[in-house]
Amino acid sequence: MSEVNESSSSWREGTGSVVGDTEIRYNSRYSAVGGGYGGGPAGAGVKGKDGENWKFHAVEFAKGFAEMSVEFGKGVRDVLKQSVIREDSILVRKVGPLCCKVCRRLSFLNEYLPEDRDPAHAWSVIIFVLFLASAVLIASNDNIYPTTSVKKVCIHPPSASRISLPDGRHLAYQQQGVPAELARFSMIAPHSFISSRLAGIPGIKTSLLQEYGIRLVTYDLPGFGESDPHPSRNLESSAMDMLHLSYAVNVTDKFWVVGFSDGCMHAWAALRYIPDRIAGAVMVASMVNPYEPRMTKEEKSKMWKKWTTKKKNMYILARKFPRLLPYFYRRSFLSGVHGQIETRLALSLGIRDKALLEHPLFEKFWQRDVEESVRQKNAKPFVEEAVLQVSNWGFSPADLKVQRKRPGKGIMHWIKSLFGQTEEILTGFLGQIHVWQGMEDMVVPPSTSDFLQRVLPDAMVHRLLYEGHFTYFYFCDECHRHIFSTVFGNPQGPLTPEPEPEPDQSPVQNDDGETQDTILGDVATDEENVSSVVNPDKEDYID
Repeated sequence: MSEVNESSSSWREGTGSVVGDTEIRYNSRYSAVGGGYGGGPAGAGVKGKDGENWKFHAVEFAKGFAEMSVEFGKGVRDVLKQSVIREDSILVRKVGPLCCKVCRRLSFLNEYLPEDRDPAHAWSVIIFVLFLASAVLIASNDNIYPTTSVKKVCIHPPSASRISLPDGRHLAYQQQGVPAELARFSMIAPHSFISSRLAGIPGIKTSLLQEYGIRLVTYDLPGFGESDPHPSRNLESSAMDMLHLSYAVNVTDKFWVVGFSDGCMHAWAALRYIPDRIAGAVMVASMVNPYEPRMTKEEKSKMWKKWTTKKKNMYILARKFPRLLPYFYRRSFLSGVHGQIETRLALSLGIRDKALLEHPLFEKFWQRDVEESVRQKNAKPFVEEAVLQVSNWGFSPADLKVQRKRPGKGIMHWIKSLFGQTEEILTGFLGQIHVWQGMEDMVVPPSTSDFLQRVLPDAMVHRLLYEGHFTYFYFCDECHRHIFSTVFGNPQGPLTPEPEPEPDQSPVQNDDGETQDTILGDVATDEENVSSVVNPDKEDYID
């Protein structure tokens, strides 16, 4: 047996020397239990090799994919160099000089790089890392800063008084101040954009209205608050609504119209279409049409320069593509949640305006006013209001200038002027127009008041040195008193009710001239007559 083993081992050595040592060794013993090779279970070695093979294939696939990606990137780079980034390509001719100029401006930054680094490669890596870090910080911003709770819009029960207009619509309004029969002055105030009848003069005190004897009536524009929408409204129909409201609430004399910001265009319409019913106008931060043709290029430039890009785009959409406005409105103030006023209206505000907006009283008022404004959840009235701001008004504030009416043309008018004395007739609005303008107002820039002063020399423009857009009109008792004292003078209180005439108790004469004595004690009063009818069986008791 030893000879046989020796011969087999010598045969294996000889074979290995010819074929080459593959370092594979086989165990000549069979397993007694599993019938496999080795001493362990039959499937253990197979499962271990399958797991190692899967990992090996995954790693090799990843390596191959990475190598293919690198080669693909190199190929794309070569294609771009050969086709797009050539010196004679259009892209290089257009953008190349600008890029070279920027690189020369930023070449001083190359001093901070190591000497063995190519600036072109190094700065591309640095920019990519900065972009990646910024993305990570933005994504993790919610974890760093606590999120504030979003307050939803709450629709309150109806609370307004309403009148019926001649066309069948209903107009909602509310009253403040003294009653109609005691009012020394009557004021009607249309509201501004994203507002309602609840605004009026924000924060006005009832005691101040009573001190001056003022009755303040505010109303919802068509489609806002509790007012019915108008199928085809314009500024003339807005003035007619104001006229019908004045008669419905028993304003028989002339009344003052109050406007703030965008709501001033309805005040301008009242001065234009119903001047005989208007005693005067009080306007704060008076907005005019940003496309007003009588404005100079310098005035328009100063106005548009103060606005944010979003506000400019909204004006352009309202003038050119108004059908796109509902999409933006439903994503902002019609979304069902509250937001900041400067975000909703795309406003650029000054320091004092921002401080006022952060006050809890202003925030509470603003949210309640917006909730009433969007009560009907319809974007059409807001689109109509935005389009009215930038479309042709049908008139210009310059048309309200007081001037002599020009005589008619023709032979007949010439003959009448020769043989008769023509009476000079004044045209325009003959009442008072007061405009208060904050010099730090960035929503309605001061250039607007400059335009109004130029086209309406009789208007009284009050320039407020340190006031913004909201600070002079919202929750400012001194400002409200200053407005009333400027317009109405010293406070005189409400009107004194006229005493009722006393009954005539003179003796009654008969036809024959004799006087008939009237014994008052024998005449039963109305209350006694009513009592005797209700209780006929009641006995009279005499103490």
